[in-house]
Amino acid sequence: VRLVESGGGLVQPGGSLRLSCAASGFAFSSYDMSWYRQAPGKERELVATITSTAYTTNYAGSVEGRFTISRDDAKNTVYLQMDSLKPEDTAVYYCYVNRWGSRYWGQGTQVTVSS
Repeated sequence: VRLVESGGGLVQPGGSLRLSCAASGFAFSSYDMSWYRQAPGKERELVATITSTAYTTNYAGSVEGRFTISRDDAKNTVYLQMDSLKPEDTAVYYCYVNRWGSRYWGQGTQVTVSS
């Protein structure tokens, strides 16, 4: 299993970023996919999840209405569109899949929201 995130960077408050996670080594379309984030000195937290097949989405309350998770099963890629970014969104963002009870993470991509 390999998960490779991209799209992070420095953005001003109120700005937008789109993260991508390219997956390989497993049947991507059969698994729920998630984004987590970890800010300095804080625990890793779940940001959003999208299910397989039905594409049902769930979000942390802190990002509801600002972030959108989506997936393209033809490209084995999951996305996180982040709008109206706030300084408190600054964190390393990780792609995640739980496959048969084994947890897999990408290497993470840094998002910094600052003026």
